[in-house]
Amino acid sequence: MQEGTFHLPPAEGPDLPGSGHGAMRDIRRAAGRARHSLVNSPLTRRIIIINLIALNVMVAGIFYLNATRESLVVQRAAALVAEAELIANVFEARMRQAPGPAAFLADEGAVAASLASLSLRNGIEVFIFDDGRRLRGQTRGSRAGASLAMPGEQPARRTPVSNAIAFVWDGVAGLFTPASRRLSPTLDERLRTLVQRTLAQGSVIRTELDTAGGAVISATAPIRHGGAALGVVAVASPAGEIDALVHGERERVLQMFVVALAVSVGLSLVLSSTIANPLARLAEAAELGRERNLGGTGEGRVRIPDLSARADEIGRLSRALSGMVAALYNRIEGNEQFAADVAHEIKNPLASLQSAVGTLRRIQRADQRERLLEVIEHDVRRLDRLVSDISNASRLDAELVKEEQESFDLLQMLGNLNTHLAGTAALREIDYITDLPAGPIMLHGLEARLAQVFVNLITNAISFCEPGDAIRVWVRERESRVLVVVEDTGPGIPEEALDMIFRRFYSQRPEQSFGDNSGLGLAISRQIVEAHGGVIWAENIRPTDADPTSEPLGARFVVGLPA
Repeated sequence: MQEGTFHLPPAEGPDLPGSGHGAMRDIRRAAGRARHSLVNSPLTRRIIIINLIALNVMVAGIFYLNATRESLVVQRAAALVAEAELIANVFEARMRQAPGPAAFLADEGAVAASLASLSLRNGIEVFIFDDGRRLRGQTRGSRAGASLAMPGEQPARRTPVSNAIAFVWDGVAGLFTPASRRLSPTLDERLRTLVQRTLAQGSVIRTELDTAGGAVISATAPIRHGGAALGVVAVASPAGEIDALVHGERERVLQMFVVALAVSVGLSLVLSSTIANPLARLAEAAELGRERNLGGTGEGRVRIPDLSARADEIGRLSRALSGMVAALYNRIEGNEQFAADVAHEIKNPLASLQSAVGTLRRIQRADQRERLLEVIEHDVRRLDRLVSDISNASRLDAELVKEEQESFDLLQMLGNLNTHLAGTAALREIDYITDLPAGPIMLHGLEARLAQVFVNLITNAISFCEPGDAIRVWVRERESRVLVVVEDTGPGIPEEALDMIFRRFYSQRPEQSFGDNSGLGLAISRQIVEAHGGVIWAENIRPTDADPTSEPLGARFVVGLPA
């Protein structure tokens, strides 16, 4: 939790002073807000870390692949070759003027005088070798005002950051440097190894000379007289010159890196605020609902923050959570209504039983007692049927979610049902007509549950028909839908009951059939069909659509399922 303080609002609602419930609730909410602040958000830290990793990899790649050093080496090498050849020309001119050209390089005084006459920029080292690889003279440039940098370049200004980077870089590079290169001899000894190659091939450039002062670039040129190479001029760049310029380039890259780092962190915080904060608000609303559920407090409905205007996944999540909460509250309200309906439906047969039992104690006639026993037996059967149907209806939601849907042939399933139910209809002298297509119709769903729907519809039709009536079951395919229709020539459905017959415990039956049905069959059928993404409705069959007041010729139930 963040350090600091926060103020608690006064207790509201039914919380009594001193009870502490309202204060504790406010403490939890304030703690939740502090816990989900932007700085302490794990998602914010993750976004910043990922962005910084990418930025560091990019900068490391720039340092590793930077061509600045190579381009500087090429420039310095070309300048050193020209300088070495120029010094060699000076010695060749003096050798031609000397009485003994061949012995000129052996005269240390003549060599020293020639070197002293040169105007060399600060830090340049010049070595003179004879054809026997002996060092005959050397000098270092100290021209006042000379700069290490070439025209257009700025000398590097070392900073603690660049020094630290250079230290780390050199340390890592040292791990991959061969031991033979780390134990380097002196500069003149390393240049001495180039003498024979220069005498045979001409000017030679060497860019891999490491010294205690830093990397050195060298160039050698032969001193010729009469077409023969009599000696070698070796010129070495100032120690650390290239490193200093490269450090300057790295310093500029580091400056850009610091700016990019600040921008990256700022943009990460902005991005995180558009992601982490809304998610924290959604999570806080969900946690608040969970705490209410665990604590058993009735503080009103859970309010999910409305972020549906966002066109991203967070907006989609907000809409999904709002829909889920609404569905849960609808389910809770439905369960409450279901419990009230169950209590009402059970009270009716219980009241009848109580009345029959009380009357049974006072009646002495055998025929009246027998009649009361029949009423009691009827009410017991009614209660048993009602309890069974209520149990099935209460388990239906869970079973629809748990059961695995599979592909099945709708026509084969209806064929099996028709074979069984046609016999039931024949016993009551009711014609049973089917009209099914020839080919299979494959559906994806719960075959047993959908079979329960059609059994309910067909048995309902049978129960309303009289001898001589007919029932017709037919199937048609309509684009992406399959229609299964159950028609009968019974009395039809009262117009006021068309919108009510799918409600729980509603039953519109003849008086002689009272108590034989719980009124849950059609409600369960609609629940199963809608769980499969389908629709179900009822209508009356009339001789003509132009006269809706005419007597119905029967009832029609239509089930539409996605193909």
